[in-house]
Amino acid sequence: MARWDPGTEKRLVEAALALYSDQGYDNVTVTQIAERAGITRRSYFRYFPDKREVLFAGSERLPPAVHQAVLAADETASPLSATLSALTDVGTKLVQHVNHSAERRAVIDASAELAERDRTKLAAVTTAIRDALLVRQVDPSTAKLVAQLATIVFENAFDDWIDARQRKQFATCLHAAADSLRDTLT
Repeated sequence: MARWDPGTEKRLVEAALALYSDQGYDNVTVTQIAERAGITRRSYFRYFPDKREVLFAGSERLPPAVHQAVLAADETASPLSATLSALTDVGTKLVQHVNHSAERRAVIDASAELAERDRTKLAAVTTAIRDALLVRQVDPSTAKLVAQLATIVFENAFDDWIDARQRKQFATCLHAAADSLRDTLT
């Protein structure tokens, strides 16, 4: 096997998901994941710093993408409309690159440690939205509230997309979640 095989990261994610699903997150070691993916334990750490991060591969790119999308949204749109439009664009691109989403969610939901990590990743999205809205000259308290609400809409839309087994468009899921929020608030 090549030292820097471009498919290694994908194999590690698939190996981890399979092992976590079969044995439970707490019962799996980095060595087991690496062996199942056909690499050494030492090589594993070239790709991921620990066994949690294999489930969150690439998630560090989401907050900057959301930030840029909010900045690029229609200048005349309200803060919430601009943010939801940005999240629709980013989410539509994101779901094209997401694999094993239902299995990943099941593993995360079964572990308090992973669920906390997932919430931390979502908090980074909330911060990215708030910061982008501040650049757009939105009042700080409004920016914070819009960021929090938009993140909840995004998370619910993503869950709906997963539940639909990817038979729905992400944009449809996001619009439905936004409509549900609006109905709840009125």
